[in-house]
Amino acid sequence: MTDLAAVKFFITPLHKCSYLPRQDAITLFADPKAEVDKNLYSDLSELGFRRSGNYLYRPHCRQCSACIPVRIPSATFKLSRKQKRVLKKNADLAITAVEPKYSEEHYELYRHYIEKKHHDGDMYPPSQEQYASFLLSDWGNTTFYEFRDCNSRLLAVSVCDILENGISAVYTFYDVNEPKRSLGVMAVLWQIEEAKRIELPAVYLGYWIKECQKMSYKTDYKPLEMLIDDRWVQTNPLDEID
Repeated sequence: MTDLAAVKFFITPLHKCSYLPRQDAITLFADPKAEVDKNLYSDLSELGFRRSGNYLYRPHCRQCSACIPVRIPSATFKLSRKQKRVLKKNADLAITAVEPKYSEEHYELYRHYIEKKHHDGDMYPPSQEQYASFLLSDWGNTTFYEFRDCNSRLLAVSVCDILENGISAVYTFYDVNEPKRSLGVMAVLWQIEEAKRIELPAVYLGYWIKECQKMSYKTDYKPLEMLIDDRWVQTNPLDEID
């Protein structure tokens, strides 16, 4: 185990919350000068930390606890009927692991995705520099997974960090002109299957916020575990699956 006591942590000044309007936020992050390895990253993921570029962070707001880390236990996950239909619609896709490096093809898909889906967010407007500083890292055990159709057209890219305790779903961007495929759902379902295949216990989905509509999709994966009072607890039991 990593000696977490030896890691320095810092907090940011108060800043505008990215998820809840009219809310301010504080972020806790690990020392960017620390030597981060797979072991440390895995331990921090257990405590609700996420990666953005070379930074490991988690919310640290004094007056708010709305951001709840969530993960999907791969061994007990059960597909709903809707999710089975998504898999069927995307049975023609080829999924390939590629090196985590800048690609113009990837960036163009990302740019279009941000402009169409998140033009009201803090990642807009997209740029090559912002893309690289967000998704790439000098130390992350990162893999880019490409989703292509039978004509080799790139439809989605999932950026994943492979940890000792699971797959951290850093970000997925996709072709917004293919709504019938539900590519965001497809990416998560594939990540769960990949975690099973390589015998990792969970897929880490980042934070769930009850009041944030954009986060609501995360509770569609059942069972789901949430980090509450420093303990991972299971929510939405299997009998809720429709």
